[in-house]
Amino acid sequence: MALLEWNADLHTGVQDIDDQHAVLVELLNAVHEAVRERRDALAGLRALDELIAYTRSHFAIEERLMGEVGYPEHAEHRIYHEALLDQIGALRQRLDTGEATISAELLDFLRVWLTRHIGESDRRFGDWYATHGSRPAWMHEVQHAMVARRWWQFSK
Repeated sequence: MALLEWNADLHTGVQDIDDQHAVLVELLNAVHEAVRERRDALAGLRALDELIAYTRSHFAIEERLMGEVGYPEHAEHRIYHEALLDQIGALRQRLDTGEATISAELLDFLRVWLTRHIGESDRRFGDWYATHGSRPAWMHEVQHAMVARRWWQFSK
């Protein structure tokens, strides 16, 4: 059973961003599966690290797109991203020192954050983009790199 199902409620209307969000959901479910199946701690950490790396790249791409198309809430949106990355970074340090474990609470926090962020902030961008934005040429390169799982090259 998946922690989160990709569905129409999570669509923003920006296809490239929606494709990346679908991968975020897939990676979150992979962490959930590692925990649910009680795999060794290293498997859960590897899955979480992959989710974190992809999230960093996705945020960088999304922010670049917002900046290039002049999205008026770009700075505020970046603050939301930075806050999550700070929280995840602190958690990852606690996991490394053994002060924390990947738990159902962590997974639920990530699920709620992702669904709220996409459903509110990212959807506002999608609505704005539909009337003010256009797909930049560099997004084609991004699409190929993300499909090839080379997302690290877009990290902040």
